[in-house]
Amino acid sequence: MFKNLLVPCAALAMAVTSIGSLHAVDSTIYLEPGSVELQSAGPLAFTDDGVLLVGDPKAATVYAIATAGGEATKADRNINDLTGKISAAIGEAADSIKIVDMAVNPKTGIIYLSGTSGTQAGLVSIDGDGVIKPVSLRKVKFAKAILPNAPADAVTGEGRRKKNKRTESITDIAYTDGKVIVTGLTAADASSTIHSFPFPFTELETGTPIEIYHGAHGRVESTSAIRSFVPFNIGGEPHLLAGFTCTPLVKFPLKDLTAGKKYRGTTVAELGNRNRPLDMIVYNKDGKDYVLMANSSRGVMKIGTDNIETNAGINEKISGLAGQGYETVKELTNVVQLAKLNDTTAVIITQADSGELNLSTVALP
Repeated sequence: MFKNLLVPCAALAMAVTSIGSLHAVDSTIYLEPGSVELQSAGPLAFTDDGVLLVGDPKAATVYAIATAGGEATKADRNINDLTGKISAAIGEAADSIKIVDMAVNPKTGIIYLSGTSGTQAGLVSIDGDGVIKPVSLRKVKFAKAILPNAPADAVTGEGRRKKNKRTESITDIAYTDGKVIVTGLTAADASSTIHSFPFPFTELETGTPIEIYHGAHGRVESTSAIRSFVPFNIGGEPHLLAGFTCTPLVKFPLKDLTAGKKYRGTTVAELGNRNRPLDMIVYNKDGKDYVLMANSSRGVMKIGTDNIETNAGINEKISGLAGQGYETVKELTNVVQLAKLNDTTAVIITQADSGELNLSTVALP
């Protein structure tokens, strides 16, 4: 049953570099045995030593879960009819399965997927031979962090504005330099928030309410959640580079984010409206550093990072595109999930016109 599973969102020399943990610590020593009951299975990430971070937006909770050992001996994986094969592995109807996110264990290379089958939430893993297995959440070592001031679990608004904000309490997760970074909405009026707290979960804070200048809309916005982000260094300082709906790209220096104090990020690009970022990764290619962003309607963008440190931001209404430049990767189409497998390879999930989902590994462009 999906209900009892877990299913799974480059170094820039001088200017931009990936952020990693400064100290290699076996963080499983901070986890306690027990069972995890997911209300929903959302964004996924890993600590440097292979602890799986699972966002449960409905519960407004982040779980840290020890994963099994083993190693994906083969990097290349190609699986057609992914939901059909997950169906066979977990014994649930294929048409009830929805994949929410994907992450790769940096220690083992094993792929994890989060999602639902019907109303049940859980996870599966994919090893180096492409074998799909349910991940049991019974008798595992885990810890959890409940986010403060989460939106009420209730539908509000009318017409196009009708939604349950609790489903956006966690929109993305990352681990960097000993901290778990979580983005999403809170119950506050200025609801878009970045949470940053140490792992193990020794203390939580109320989060930093954020706002951005959305050049395509010509206004400051504080209620639109970050859809996807990557942590990396800009000018030697840890930052987040975050994508929002319609598609402003915004940088946030972590050192300037203070719990409870509103912060306005710097909009370094406007990448087109009627679009939603799905996944982002950072990588190095031929001595240059890029951000690869999968999108709902604008394909996969290879975004350059030249001069991003000195990019002062977009602060007035614009028409069209502006800021950091990009090229559309024409070879990558219909990508709905994107994750970095290693320094040269990404793993993607694509959706065919028929609706069939296929998983494959591809060279970073």
